[in-house]
Amino acid sequence: MRLIDTHTHLDFPDFDPDRRRLLDDAAARGVERMVVLGVYQANFQRVWDLVCGDRRLFAALGLHPVYLDQHRPEHLTQLRDWLERLRGDPRLCAVGEFGLDYYLPALDKAQQQALFEAQLQMACDFELPALLHVRRSHAQVIATLKRYKPARAGIIHAFAGSYEEAREYIKLGFKLGLGGAGTWPQALRLRKTLPRLPLECVVLETDSPDMAPVMFPGLRNSPEHLPEIAAALAELIGIDVQRLAEVSTHNASELFGW
Repeated sequence: MRLIDTHTHLDFPDFDPDRRRLLDDAAARGVERMVVLGVYQANFQRVWDLVCGDRRLFAALGLHPVYLDQHRPEHLTQLRDWLERLRGDPRLCAVGEFGLDYYLPALDKAQQQALFEAQLQMACDFELPALLHVRRSHAQVIATLKRYKPARAGIIHAFAGSYEEAREYIKLGFKLGLGGAGTWPQALRLRKTLPRLPLECVVLETDSPDMAPVMFPGLRNSPEHLPEIAAALAELIGIDVQRLAEVSTHNASELFGW
């Protein structure tokens, strides 16, 4: 079984004690490629150094809305400089993680929107996929995407919206990132939506070290867990896990140009 983890934070200190062992174990279990996403300016170099040291890893760089208070106007300039410098390098696969988070009330919506649009414009300018954080903000994200129409589209990370929202993203060319959230019984809406999703829009992810699946409650999530996540999601969708592995790997490879 060949798998791609389209969303990890393997640069986080959580993995410092055993990162090499973890990567080797994940690869032995069929996880052949993993995307590591930057979330603020200070970790861009760390992400890039990590990716340059392991051919199984690929980088995305972005400014995450949850870290809004840390971002400065010059960080957008520096992000553009990074994208310009790495233009054409196959190890850079996307812009992200960025987007809108309306769950946390302290995050100013107007500032988030400006940051979101600036990075979406960069994804368009550099013809890179956008890896999007969307939390309780689907309507605004969809409306913004309809204005910008990014040619390479991207992935809606940790998709947990309705079927109607899924359909809007699919119309815009986006893939839906599925991971540990759907394995939990309390994710009622998502679990009802999963069987209705067209397979050509699905990619798999872990969001390591976060969003642990139900079979590993309270533990650090890891790309090592992707086979179990895939098996649980395949059962919910109503297909064989091998089929989900094949189609999700194809979808991710097509999106990233691999």
